[in-house]
Amino acid sequence: MTEQAERWFHRRGELAEGDWESVVDERTPGWEHTGVRVARLNEGEGIALEGTGLERLIVPLAGSFTVTHTENEEETTTELAGRSSVFSGPTDVLYLSSDATAMVTATSSGESRFLVATSPTGIVRPTAYMPVEDVPVELRGAGASSRQVHNFGRKEALDAARFIVVEVITPAENWSSYPPHKHDEHIVGHESELEEIYYFEVAPTKGAPEGVSEEQAFGMFSTYSSPAGEIEIDSQVKTGDVALVPYGYHGPAVAAPGYDMYYLNVMAGPDPERSWLISDDPAHGWVRETWEGQELDSRLPFTAEQSAHQRHH
Repeated sequence: MTEQAERWFHRRGELAEGDWESVVDERTPGWEHTGVRVARLNEGEGIALEGTGLERLIVPLAGSFTVTHTENEEETTTELAGRSSVFSGPTDVLYLSSDATAMVTATSSGESRFLVATSPTGIVRPTAYMPVEDVPVELRGAGASSRQVHNFGRKEALDAARFIVVEVITPAENWSSYPPHKHDEHIVGHESELEEIYYFEVAPTKGAPEGVSEEQAFGMFSTYSSPAGEIEIDSQVKTGDVALVPYGYHGPAVAAPGYDMYYLNVMAGPDPERSWLISDDPAHGWVRETWEGQELDSRLPFTAEQSAHQRHH
């Protein structure tokens, strides 16, 4: 792996801190505006979200959780129903204001996983619970570029201070984050300046033979340089891996045959507007036009009812 890739791409566990499997925040070299924390808990186990001055979005990855959150000396409990896996469609989520602290406790049997997206801010937006039926689900692209996007953290759906948080399901053999695009300079009405985190999970597709290793399920992810900075990531990705994109063209994310891919993105930057405006790589932007007339992949949408990934990874 190149020095650039080692700096910006991290295998599961490489960013471990305390009880957290992965931690990215403003202490991470070269990082400023976004953060992520991932934890695995057994039933009854809890982990604290301490300190104020940052907004948080709690996203169940697998399992159910109780969140006891405290703000202005008032304690509130929110139940997150969660989901059996990230391939079971969207989940309910909880946004915590920058004045809140919390304790997250797993309530389902077996191992559960959750992610916390963060961004440092002194702006206080109201704590808010979003039930699963309110999560905007977008089916984007066509043909082999079909993917499913859960837009629970876009500004149209969530009154947050700084960050944009979405998750994407890419069926086996499909490409997403494509055409390669960037958002690393502020051009009013055209492009936003946003650093971005990718958190990945990958799993065998429906109908995979019994005994296929979930630990070995993989996809591919690429990022390359733009005028804003030099970066190069061309990596096999597995469940729990994290890619940091401070600048540069990112994409594609490719789901290998036999394996479905999921990733969650956290984006924020210095721009005054909380908006997601991108610029395609001019060499590849023409590909979008080829989607016209193509059918959406019939495997979409992924839902709890048709999910083939009921096991916890």
